[in-house]
Amino acid sequence: MNNEKKMNEMLNKKVWAVIGATPNTEKTANRIYHTLKKYGYETYAVNPNYSEMEDGTKCYACLEDLPKVPDCIDFVIPPSVTLKSLEEMDPETYPNIWLQPGTYDKEIVSFAESKGFKVVHEGACAMAAVRLR
Repeated sequence: MNNEKKMNEMLNKKVWAVIGATPNTEKTANRIYHTLKKYGYETYAVNPNYSEMEDGTKCYACLEDLPKVPDCIDFVIPPSVTLKSLEEMDPETYPNIWLQPGTYDKEIVSFAESKGFKVVHEGACAMAAVRLR
């Protein structure tokens, strides 16, 4: 399945988790989180370093703490943390992952696909993609 088809499929999913979301409004992860919410997605912030976002919504320490299982996991973290997260995640529970630019390398994509995740990458920013829909 090509990247564009996977992007469209994932953008039809309504419950998202943004790993690396931060209350720092200067950071891309914050803008991605808020853009998804603005466009009608049920969006959860995941970052063990914060307990809430700047708007007062809860920030969760890990995916397992979320009140529901997200349809899509959006990674906005360094590649080494992305790899560690993917090693710990079950693709049957979290089948759809979106790797933001700068969060992966070829080895991470290859690892994720071989483990069974459906992966969107190749310069595909969720924030830009959702705005273009």
